[in-house]
Formats: sequence, C-alpha cells, structure tokens
Amino acid sequence: MIKAKGMAAFNAKEPLKPWSFVRREAKDYDVIIDIKFCGICHSDIHTVRSEWGEANYPVVPGHEIAGVVRAVGPKVTKYEVGDHVGVGCFVDSCRECAHCKADLEQYCDVGMNATYNSMEKDGVTPTQGGYSDVIVVDENYVLRIPKNLPLDKAAPLLCAGITLYSPLNHWNAGPGKKVGILGMGGLGHMGVKIAAALGAEVTVISHSDKKREDAMKFGAHNFISTKNPEVFEQNASKFDLIINTVSAEINMNDYFNLLKTDGSLVVVGLPEKPLSIHPFPLVMKRRSYAGSLIGSIKETQEMLDFCSKHNITPEIEVIRPSQVNEAYERVIKSDVRYRFVMDMSKI
Repeated sequence: MIKAKGMAAFNAKEPLKPWSFVRREAKDYDVIIDIKFCGICHSDIHTVRSEWGEANYPVVPGHEIAGVVRAVGPKVTKYEVGDHVGVGCFVDSCRECAHCKADLEQYCDVGMNATYNSMEKDGVTPTQGGYSDVIVVDENYVLRIPKNLPLDKAAPLLCAGITLYSPLNHWNAGPGKKVGILGMGGLGHMGVKIAAALGAEVTVISHSDKKREDAMKFGAHNFISTKNPEVFEQNASKFDLIINTVSAEINMNDYFNLLKTDGSLVVVGLPEKPLSIHPFPLVMKRRSYAGSLIGSIKETQEMLDFCSKHNITPEIEVIRPSQVNEAYERVIKSDVRYRFVMDMSKI
C-alpha cells in the first residue's frame, strides 16, 4: 500500500484535521501522482458538513488536483514519470453504459466513482481526494496539464473551469450570442473568462457592484447589479444564455424573464435547499431551465487545451493545508478572490 498524508473530516461538526492513511497499490493501468496543489470547492464544504446527505467519514475532500506523475503501472501508455497531470471530480465510471461510451462519463448510468466520498470500482474501498500528498488513478481518468499552465492555477480548472466550459460549449456560446454569468465567485469568474474567449458578449449579473471592475478586467462587456430592481425590466428578453453559478436561494422567476425567446438558463450552482419556480415565464417564451454537471474526460481535456491556447487561468490565493478551516469560513462569506488553492507540499 502507498502511505499518504492528508486533511480529513471525521464528522460534520469538527474542523478538518491531519490524517495519515493508505492508498491502494498501483495496478496495471494506474498512475501514481504526487499532488502539488488542490483547489477548495464549495462542494467540499457541503460534503464534509453533510449538507448534501451524510458523508462517508473519515473523508479527505478535494477534486481540483494538479500534480506530477511519480510512477506508472506496467501497461500505462498515456503518461510517463514527470508529466504534469490533473484529476477532477471523478476517478472512474462503469465504462459500459451509453453515456460512458459517448464520452459523457459524468452522467454514467451506474454512477461515476467520485474522487472522494465515494467508492472505488471494487465497491468496498472509499475514495479519498486531493487534500493529500499522493493519489492513485486509472490513466483513462487522468488529465494532461499543458506546460504553459502553472500547476497552482491549473488546479481549479479541474472543477471550476470545466463546470463552466461544458455548458458554454453545449449551449453554443460564441460570436453573436449574449451570455449572462449569474454570480462571480470561483465558478463565475471562470465563466466570464471562458465565455469572452469563445467570442460571446458577456454580462455579469451580481447582487452588488463590488466586482464590477474585476468583471471588466476578466473580459465582461457589461455588468448588472440586481440591487436595483429596475434592472430586471430594463434587461428583459436580452440573453440567449444565462449560467447560474449561485449556490444561495434566489428568485429564479426574475431571471427567467431576462431570457430571449428560446433562451436557456442553466444551473451549475447547487444550493442546500430546493428552489421554487413558476413555469409561467418559461412557457410564455419557450424558455428552457436546465442543469449541467462538470464535463467528461474528453471535454475536460479539451477545456485544458482551450485555456492553454487562450492563456486562461483562475485568480487564486495559495494557502497551506493547515489554513483549510479558516479558508472554509472565508468561502462561506465570499471572502476570496476567487479560488483558494492549497500547496500540498506543505502538508
């Protein structure tokens, strides 16, 4: 077995603590990765605090993983020792269902094997995530990080980046399209950068003016502060696509009316409690309300290459693993611009 050190949650109420544990030995097609950096996603907080259901404790969170290949199994062909690689939100899937065969593993009919708080393919071994110094992953679920992307800034692309790239790509954001990014935090600021690089006209929709200057710096063409209720009428039927990155409770009906006929509002932020919507604004202009979950391995690699080509990286604050509990509280208060990344060499 491979010895590992990490930061783990042992119950929903206590802070994360250092934990020594073991990873499985590498099999024929496995890659052993020395984790250099791991981003902090709001999903990590929801999970370890059992806000989405009881977690499988102890749990080592983290699915924005960037590192360097330490060793490879004897049948690995895609990676070599020293390669810069990443691991995202899942580490395996059934590989046999229609979704897996169509490069849509995130929608695996059996259920993808999540990077943490899930089970390995054996159905017995708990998966543990990237708040640690090493991980073992099948080569087919490892991503290649282009050399011009620094590992610390590449890490959040493995969740925040693909979570926005996938719906922007699927709903054809690009020249001639008006795209709204609702909320500009860790997810939203990546949406602004990616949508702008795709050639869309980008508008940030935020509850305050505090991030207006940053929005324009990241490539937004317009900024709407919803503290002024008149903006909903002023911008009615304006957008082809709105991506909702907000994980708080908001009145979705106001935002449906911002869509053109046949426009789509896609949710990627996951609030703790269900939202209530009225179908009337959807029905009247054939608008769509949809969801999107991360992206496939193929699409995630496409996103990394796209970000490499366009020099797109997240805005990050690098911290030590010992600062993770403080970082969680700051994430909840939206006191980070825009993503915490832990330097796992300091574990």
